[in-house]
Amino acid sequence: MSAVEKNEQGLRLRIFLQPKASRDAIVGVHDDELKISITAPPIDGAANAHLLKYLSKLFKVPKSAIQLEKGELNRHKQVFIPEPKVMPVEIEILLD
Repeated sequence: MSAVEKNEQGLRLRIFLQPKASRDAIVGVHDDELKISITAPPIDGAANAHLLKYLSKLFKVPKSAIQLEKGELNRHKQVFIPEPKVMPVEIEILLD
């Protein structure tokens, strides 16, 4: 499975998360996963909540629509984004 999978329902991302970073950003591909850095610490679900908020802004999708499918307590995560309205350039490149 690749870092980004697109189907008719939406987009599935395999993510390697780097919490407590200096800024929120899509860093690139790291071992078949999309490396994303976020500023939130990995305490009491703060990193997961911040990740979903960041992805909702990037893809212009309601935060409540994004599903954290795997990796709630892990750096390796799988997220499903239904019907993204906007596709970030970093994701477009991986889909081509």
